[in-house]
Amino acid sequence: MDNNTTEDVIQISSVKFLAGCALAAVAVLVAGSFSPLPSSWLAGEVLLTVLALFLFGSIKYRIDKNALTFGAGLVITATFWPIWKAKWEAAGGAVQSTWAGHVLQTAQTYLLSLHGWDKLVHADTMLFILGLTFFVAAIAQTRLLETVSFLVLDTTNGRLVPTVAALTALVSLASGVLDGVSMIGLMIRTLVILLFLARSKNEHVIYAVMVSTIVTTVCGMWLVYGEPPNLIMKSNLHPHLDNAYFLRYCAPAALGSYLIVFWNVRKRLAGKTVDLSRLDILDRHTADVRYLQAAKHGKVWTALEFAEAHHATLGSKYEEVSKRIRQGVPLGEALVNEHVPAEKRVPLLAEYLDESLAQDLDNYYVHTYGRNDHKADASARLLGQTLDATRRRRRTAQTIGLLSFVPFIGLLIAHAVNHDIPLFLASFGGFFLAFLGVVSTKNIRGLTLREAAHEFKEYLFLLPLFLSITLLQKTGFFDQVASFIQSGVEEHGKIPLAMGQFFFATFLSALLDNNVVADFLGRALKNLDVLLIHLFATAQIAGYALGGCWTHIGSAQSVVAYSFIRKEIDSRFTPFQWIKAMTPVIIEIAIFLTLVIFVEAKLAHWLH
Repeated sequence: MDNNTTEDVIQISSVKFLAGCALAAVAVLVAGSFSPLPSSWLAGEVLLTVLALFLFGSIKYRIDKNALTFGAGLVITATFWPIWKAKWEAAGGAVQSTWAGHVLQTAQTYLLSLHGWDKLVHADTMLFILGLTFFVAAIAQTRLLETVSFLVLDTTNGRLVPTVAALTALVSLASGVLDGVSMIGLMIRTLVILLFLARSKNEHVIYAVMVSTIVTTVCGMWLVYGEPPNLIMKSNLHPHLDNAYFLRYCAPAALGSYLIVFWNVRKRLAGKTVDLSRLDILDRHTADVRYLQAAKHGKVWTALEFAEAHHATLGSKYEEVSKRIRQGVPLGEALVNEHVPAEKRVPLLAEYLDESLAQDLDNYYVHTYGRNDHKADASARLLGQTLDATRRRRRTAQTIGLLSFVPFIGLLIAHAVNHDIPLFLASFGGFFLAFLGVVSTKNIRGLTLREAAHEFKEYLFLLPLFLSITLLQKTGFFDQVASFIQSGVEEHGKIPLAMGQFFFATFLSALLDNNVVADFLGRALKNLDVLLIHLFATAQIAGYALGGCWTHIGSAQSVVAYSFIRKEIDSRFTPFQWIKAMTPVIIEIAIFLTLVIFVEAKLAHWLH
């Protein structure tokens, strides 16, 4: 084991864990050759894997989730193999062909076509997510979200509430079409800049970051393409779930949830404003500054992130510099007023923005905030000229980025009309055009590819889980669950079953990754009546979206937001604080969604 000194976490070796799983798989395979294990054993292994994701992501001892699921996948596949062979022999397969011939035929069916891979591991969905992460990463580098947010801020004369309302509405809409994980990463950084400029309290900043998870999950469930769990549910229940279904059933729930989130945020930010007349030159050009950072350094910093990364350089000045930044003070002003020596300030500003501007930028802050004279004008003019030139390049990239939505949306429509057209072509088509807007700048190009690859890596753990659930389905497990649901409807009615699925999905997604919950629960609905599929799918979608926000590990968005809070705002923030702060708004939305599901159940009863 490798000791990780951060918070005394002990990281279990991935290599050793995988080796142990490989040995266990061999043992299970040998044992199964004598007497196949019961299918219930396979179901237990899948459940244990899912629970292990929660356990070893929360306790002192940690296992990389990719290593965990790929290792567990070996054991599950080894368990399935003898069960599959025994079923084939019991069905009289040995009379028709050899076992080797049957294996070869099955491999040809599933491994030599996208359709076959799609049945095994949701290949089209995973490829779409891959293209989407690269597409959104390319769009992000044009700083479109920052541009729109500060345009609204300027239009509203610095009022924070309408600006945040516009930002969250834009992200809610975008999360239905684009990847919610990418959107939350962009949203929280822009949101934090706005809140710090308005000198909001730390607890309000933390709350805004937390409810960003709701904006990108519950409020983003209005369409199928943005949220991976929605795509998984659609794949499992095709052709019963299409875009018309999501607009009819999920969009009203998403809109109502957005209004609840906005009401809660508004209570905390009411009356807050940003004094536009006193904005620092870099804050007035936020989008240009971030574009220039990416172009010069291949990295985009907020002032707080930059200070944290240079903790050692700032030394004893770090705490006070960080405190000023949290109060809305620009980085340069904080450095000057905390009397950080010029020999440290200038290199820091060079790394923060641009080496050729560092001295002029330092002069600007010294004369504006240090000596309070009028000698900053010349430096300000030079800085303004550089940022204006950056703006022209950024706007060109933004134009290309906006045009990239034409092939993206066009191919989404084509896929909706004809499902023989793979879904992933839409995201890859959008990315290839959007990438033209940033490809000419080496550092931005590299940043785009790195960020997208890092994000998609977070989805790789799903592949062996999807395969494991598919193998479990082959044993007939989900047919039994479907029969249980059908008998429950006949005995208790639609409303109790729909409510039960909503609350169960909510609770389960609070503990487990909601992508897994969507795949596991959705498969049991496949052979039901269409109206029941629509009703129960709505209950499950609402549940895994809401439950994914309740805890710090329920969804990829929660993981991103929790990590940001711990790293950039409050290193002592705990999972219990997350749950305590989120529970009131979760309950409010749960009550609203319960009413929505109740009404839909009544309508389904009348229409049946």
